[in-house]
Amino acid sequence: MFRFLTLFLVVVCAAASDSLRLLREMDLDAAPHRYYARESKDRFARLQKEIDAGRVVLDRSGEKAFLSSLLKALEIPASSQMLVFSTTSLQLSLITPSNPRALYFNEDTYLGFIPNGRIEIVSIDPELGGVFYILDIPKSATAGLNIERSRRCMNCHSGSETGYVPGLTIKSVVPGTRGGSVDAFRVDVTGHEIPLSERFGGWYLTGNHGLSNHWANAIGRMFQGEITKEPVIPGERFSFGKYLVESSDILPQLVHEHQAGFVNRVLQTAYVARTYLHEQNGGELSDAQRSEIDRHAKELVRYILFADEAKLPEGGIKGDAEFQEDFQRNRKVSKSGASLKDFDLQRRMFKYPCSYMIYSPVFEALPEVVKASVMKEMRERLREEDAVFAHLSTEEKRVLREILAETLPRF
Repeated sequence: MFRFLTLFLVVVCAAASDSLRLLREMDLDAAPHRYYARESKDRFARLQKEIDAGRVVLDRSGEKAFLSSLLKALEIPASSQMLVFSTTSLQLSLITPSNPRALYFNEDTYLGFIPNGRIEIVSIDPELGGVFYILDIPKSATAGLNIERSRRCMNCHSGSETGYVPGLTIKSVVPGTRGGSVDAFRVDVTGHEIPLSERFGGWYLTGNHGLSNHWANAIGRMFQGEITKEPVIPGERFSFGKYLVESSDILPQLVHEHQAGFVNRVLQTAYVARTYLHEQNGGELSDAQRSEIDRHAKELVRYILFADEAKLPEGGIKGDAEFQEDFQRNRKVSKSGASLKDFDLQRRMFKYPCSYMIYSPVFEALPEVVKASVMKEMRERLREEDAVFAHLSTEEKRVLREILAETLPRF
């Protein structure tokens, strides 16, 4: 089971040892990053100003009403709901298969909700990365909002699992029958290349997904070194009525995994490049520094173009129709009507394998030297005669060039 991850980690760590060492030893409080000193420009920080000024009023009539109004204010669709029951959160004492944590997301904000608990938010600042907030759900219509910018979240969200930048983590574990975990998968790796058999541990999974080899909807018992599964059926130990929708569909989970991998890789590259530029104090980067930035750019393009995407189950997946509609509301289209947000769901996740996250603020905020290298590499890989990425046909490359030329001015 772990052969893929072992080989993957060996290759990545060997190639990226210099950058990882730089990131691991980096002082987030120091220049040029100044993570805590700089005013954050993330979506939730902007919303908080609107709330404080009275221009946005949230519904305080009840727990679900408050959650729904907050999601609406953040432009996060309720259909993105995913339910996780592993104790992998600051509020682990409240999370059980009978009281799972709900996660909701859009392209730059991720919100966690636990019934009778607090709300946790990771909001992506284009340059700083993840900014972490915890807030109480008001108990009355007149109660104020107690919003805390959390430093405790950084214990997990800026360590080895995110590449030592303030990023996103996704756990896959085998929850024990009495809490805790008896095993863990895909440690320190996030992104769409992870086999589906190594995802979903500790998560509820609903919908038409065709998966047979997975750890969703199960807890584990360890006996004489062997783990046996005990099923936990979605909606059997808890009521979906406590949540906004009656699903924890596979499609939001696949999209969420892709986004987390994208965000972490972009932030790692940005932090490395900013550190190099600061070291040179406005001067020219060294050949070694430019070479390292180019290496990051090549790896980022490999991810953007889904070169290592994990296979979907035979026959593909269906995916929740409401989530698909919500996800595609902001799709950018070429003159022919093609979009990077068009789903395939039979062979792979997207019909045109190039990440829609290249339109996101976190990508746009990359230092210019990085963006130039990324765009150069993308143009090279999408040439008809280029043979590096065998998963892209000549026609797919042509359509991708068309989409990017008409929707991404920089390309």
